[in-house]
Amino acid sequence: MGSLPHVVEDCSGILQLYSDGSIFRSKEEDINFPFPVHDDDSVHWKDSLFDRSHGLNLRIYKPRAAAAAAAISLPIVFFFHGGGFCVGSRTWPNCHSCCLRLCAGLQAVVVAPDYRLAPEHRLPAAMDDAFCAVKWVAAQALTDAWLKDGVDFDRAFVMGDSSGGNVAHHLAVRLGVGSPEMAPVRVRGYVMMAPFFGGTERTKSEAEGPPEPFLNLEILDRFWRLSLPFGGTPDHPLANPFGPASPCLEAVKLDPILVMVGSQEVLKDRVENYAMKLKQQKKEVDYVVFQGKQHGFFTNDPFSDVSTQVLQELQHFMMSKV
Repeated sequence: MGSLPHVVEDCSGILQLYSDGSIFRSKEEDINFPFPVHDDDSVHWKDSLFDRSHGLNLRIYKPRAAAAAAAISLPIVFFFHGGGFCVGSRTWPNCHSCCLRLCAGLQAVVVAPDYRLAPEHRLPAAMDDAFCAVKWVAAQALTDAWLKDGVDFDRAFVMGDSSGGNVAHHLAVRLGVGSPEMAPVRVRGYVMMAPFFGGTERTKSEAEGPPEPFLNLEILDRFWRLSLPFGGTPDHPLANPFGPASPCLEAVKLDPILVMVGSQEVLKDRVENYAMKLKQQKKEVDYVVFQGKQHGFFTNDPFSDVSTQVLQELQHFMMSKV
């Protein structure tokens, strides 16, 4: 008789892959999240199904004060959550609080789509779903009265945290300058918060960086094993934008990019390398380091003191790119 199935990959008990290929995912209500939701009722939101074939939803946030003022025209921000492509959702309390903060703090409509997760749906599923979400909003901009009321779809920004930042990069490349195929949505810029990129060669911050509560090398490697196409390494083009098999971005025109990272993140050097290489290729890139901060410093605690600095950087970036 063969042995009973046993766990071969474990993501903090939230996701477990067994030796027979079966997968266990914890229900959201069974996860002990350390992140409280801060909702002061200044924002109203609703969920909408954007991809019926895959059962994918997104959450739309609108500031209540702006909604009452007909003369105000709001920019739109797409926010893609993190989680190593393997865990996370728009409904998780950290993502929900982050979007509430972004909506109220930026006075913008925030759209937070879910995307299919690995290992059930390996990359590029997440990138395809992100494209589908933006396309859905572009279609709704012409028909959905609640969504389009008071919204300036000509001022759109794509923002992603961690793996969501990786998604934002691939959207920037796929959509190109001006995102012409998304009309009337016009993306003006991309924001990547500690984008989750990989590579087979360790960076100094990966090899020597201090331990983080939510991210370390073991977790990084596990996420790549679970999310990349079978046989792929962290140098895969979907993981490493400048890997040996990645397409050359030299001649690719991109909308402006803002890259943010904490100085104490395991990913810090890889994120910095990404920003510097884009700058060397004459791309318009702003790079901001938040001293002493670790991975998820804004998303997991969007009402902390440093969050005000993050919002100021975002506001400056958004105002200067229109």
